[in-house]
Amino acid sequence: MAVDLGELLVPYMPTVRVPRTGDRVFKSECAFSFDSPESEGGLYVCMNTFLGFGREHVERHYRKTGQSVYMHLKRHVKAKATGAAGGAIPRRRNGKVFLDLELNRDFNGQDYEYEDEAKLVIFPDHFEIPLPNIEELPALVTIACDAALNAPSAYKKQEPESWEEEIQVSRHARSLRQLDNGVRIPPSGWKCQKCVMRENLWLNLTDGAVLCGKWFFDGSGGNGHALDHYKETKYPLAVKIETITPDGADVYSFEEEEAVLDPHISEHLSHFGIDKLQMQKKTENGHHTENNSRPRVSEWEVIQESGMKLKAVFGSGYTGIKNLGNSCYLGTVMQVLFSIPDFQRMYVGNLQRIFDYSPLDPSQDFATQMAKLGHGLLSGQHSKPPMKSELIEQVMKEESKVLNWHQQKGVPPRMLKALVGRGHPEFSSNRQQDAHEFLLHIINMVERNSAGLENPSDIFRFLVEERVQCCQTRQVRYSQRVDYCIQLPAPIEAATNREELMAYETKRRDAEENMQAPPEPVRARIPFTACLQAFTEPENVPDFWSSALQAKSAAVKTSRFASFPEYLVLQIKKFTFGVDWVPKKLDLAIDVPDFLDLSRLRAIGLQASEEELPDLLPPIMLAEDTRDNSMSSIDSPEIDEAAVMQLAEMGFPLEACRKAVYYTGNMGTEMAFNWIIAHMEEPDFAEPLTLPSIMDPGPSTSDSPVSATLLSNLPPEESIAILTSMGFPRAHSIQALKATVAARISACLTDISQWMSAHHLKINPDKTELLFLPGKGSPTHDLTTTFNSSVLAPTPTARNLGVTLDSQLSLTANITATERSCRYMLHNIRRIRPLLTQKAAQVLIQALVISRLDYCNSLLAGLPAKAIRPLQLIQNAAARLVFSLPKFTHTTPLLRSLHWLPVAARIRFKTLVLAYHALNGSGPVSIRDMVTPYTPARSLRSATANRLVTPAPRANHSKSRLFAVLAPQWWKGLPTDIRTAESLYIFRRRLKTHLFRLYLD
Repeated sequence: MAVDLGELLVPYMPTVRVPRTGDRVFKSECAFSFDSPESEGGLYVCMNTFLGFGREHVERHYRKTGQSVYMHLKRHVKAKATGAAGGAIPRRRNGKVFLDLELNRDFNGQDYEYEDEAKLVIFPDHFEIPLPNIEELPALVTIACDAALNAPSAYKKQEPESWEEEIQVSRHARSLRQLDNGVRIPPSGWKCQKCVMRENLWLNLTDGAVLCGKWFFDGSGGNGHALDHYKETKYPLAVKIETITPDGADVYSFEEEEAVLDPHISEHLSHFGIDKLQMQKKTENGHHTENNSRPRVSEWEVIQESGMKLKAVFGSGYTGIKNLGNSCYLGTVMQVLFSIPDFQRMYVGNLQRIFDYSPLDPSQDFATQMAKLGHGLLSGQHSKPPMKSELIEQVMKEESKVLNWHQQKGVPPRMLKALVGRGHPEFSSNRQQDAHEFLLHIINMVERNSAGLENPSDIFRFLVEERVQCCQTRQVRYSQRVDYCIQLPAPIEAATNREELMAYETKRRDAEENMQAPPEPVRARIPFTACLQAFTEPENVPDFWSSALQAKSAAVKTSRFASFPEYLVLQIKKFTFGVDWVPKKLDLAIDVPDFLDLSRLRAIGLQASEEELPDLLPPIMLAEDTRDNSMSSIDSPEIDEAAVMQLAEMGFPLEACRKAVYYTGNMGTEMAFNWIIAHMEEPDFAEPLTLPSIMDPGPSTSDSPVSATLLSNLPPEESIAILTSMGFPRAHSIQALKATVAARISACLTDISQWMSAHHLKINPDKTELLFLPGKGSPTHDLTTTFNSSVLAPTPTARNLGVTLDSQLSLTANITATERSCRYMLHNIRRIRPLLTQKAAQVLIQALVISRLDYCNSLLAGLPAKAIRPLQLIQNAAARLVFSLPKFTHTTPLLRSLHWLPVAARIRFKTLVLAYHALNGSGPVSIRDMVTPYTPARSLRSATANRLVTPAPRANHSKSRLFAVLAPQWWKGLPTDIRTAESLYIFRRRLKTHLFRLYLD
């Protein structure tokens, strides 16, 4: 009896989905194993989640999710048949091909051919429907199957979002003029030339000045000296020093106010002695550097045992890891880890438990992917000896072809590489990486994902004791730090074949002078004990702050083991940097003995004959300043240096921190922070603190905070003067004016009540709140009034359309209420997070948490960074919850991955969108009246730049939170292409891209 496929698939139609843009279709590898369409059982692709499963794992997914419809993919590989002349028959064209399919076998197109087979399978009866079957299948199923078969690889690099615009080439790149001032930038030890910042440093490409970047709302960044330097010199381009690699560098144009490209960055950097980028060009042109002048063919042959007849081994523990392209660092680390019993027990020993409790998307679960790789390496399923028939076939073929067919290709760790590299700027790329850095990265992920469980990385953990001794006082300080790897120097002077090295160096120079072939290289041989001895040698600390002297002094530092790990990871420092920034490899070999005695490296702690340095914090080291009005040590005021350090760590200038602590009377960090926020726009904000002399008059009483509070409670002075001129006492005049204000409020409420009664509305006096917003010189108390026999007293806060307003319009109460409700939502979502996919968690958090952060957030414009910090902490917690990451995880990469602007940027975004509405006539009249388009008096090129009239500078305008003041100021800082956007959609997209770069890049 024929089966109607349409009726058969009707119950399963809601579970069949067409892949959308951004969906990844895993049609080349199982999520729990390394089964592929090449495997004996083929691969099953879920038609709802598009995850791939091998034959032994698809049943688990069916039982867990109830999903019944899968696409079964099978690839049949066989050697090509040969014709009568012995040549291969031309390969048949097969229309059913899995596009972008990445498999484990390296096919030789001249010797092998393959056929692809696709079926639709319905569980649990395993009913199979061959594909394609356009006539009998429903249209939705046909479209879904065709889209899944033609979907791109799940491991291709994702395209950027539409609003992420391409970085443009700077107009200054080709015509940049560089000064011949003899500046040379060293490969390390950078510091801002105007302060003590050692991070976020920018090299000006015109004069070679190294200065710090700008300060961000979260306390990171620098003091903005690079921007100040541009304003003084107008030198437009700067490069971030920390980003200089052979692949390029981050360049910023101050004049264009955006990140730019510099096609001549290599030449511009070499002007200052940085030839690191030249290394890549030489390699691409086929010319090797000095270190690679002679390829190590003989050494490679020795490692591979070339020329020897090797016997292939198979079985458990003999499975290799396939190189995915510059991924040998990953294969090396993972082979070492899974040779250790602790990692085998943690992941392979608990394989079934990990697989049974894996989330709905196992490709995003670290434990699942580690167990998958460990089982693939240790099970022997991917390292099986050839069958007898295949051995007979080997005799009939050439040796090269036999090796190509039967040698093991290894397991490809694509899923694990994509998972551990997600969000990481280096490990997410296809560039070659350092195995030591990757090991530390993996250890960090193992620790994060082992909460409450056995942590196998503890076998690498040890404590290092550092002993620092002041050279003048001979006092010592002991400290301990956790480490997982020890780096040993390689002392060339300890080589055991120094005479051979000297003879080789003489022959090499002679060969260069006589234009002859270089001699056979000689490698320095260094005993491992010499490396340990170099590690234990004292290290000079020239800029050590001695708490006993309260001044800088020389010191020596020695390191010892406070505890020994079960497995000790060693790294030999075989790389160094020359003055031209080009990394150079030390050509040497280390002779390692079979047994090591590390007992002499054990720490002994503080001895009875040693005196410990006092535990005192060092004062802030001032930037170099040659001005005459700087403070001397004799006139130094009493300043809480601990508070100064806390403020300086937030990124504020050092002198500003000292002034804030001094002028707030050492009242604590919070008071000093408020002083900084209130005085940031002053021109002498970062100037050194200058104390008034004895003859200088002190501040007047009217300037004190107490007197300011008293004056703020008084009615306007003009009204008081009018009444006192009539002969009334001043105290009676003030009381009468306050009573008049209360009477006017009562009359206003009566008018409102009458109007509401006339329009069939009723006001409830018991629920009526009186919120008084005092202006300058306005009374703030004694405003109790009577309304409909109810007494109304001013309340500190009142709600309006869901926003809590306070009498000072600081919106502190509203921020607190928003934070409380968001934390409650996050608490509830966290309880069900293990049951949600990452996408579902993101949608839920955006709907319940991020929407609350965005509601009426334009009212927060102009608030200091401290005020909105609780909301930023909420967003950070939400980002961590989406990715199920622990507390204290760095959130900038998470926000970048989610495309979430920080809270400060979202506030600016909403304000500028309102300004765009007002400028284009689409906003309300009350908003449109607050902004005025700029119209030049005569014809100028800026007439089409869509600018706004900036209010004339007045007192307190620099700190004003008025929309009429903030919007034009922020609008002025936008690039012209954003201000002149022809539609709201384009404006929002370009503005989001601009703010994304401004706050997150």
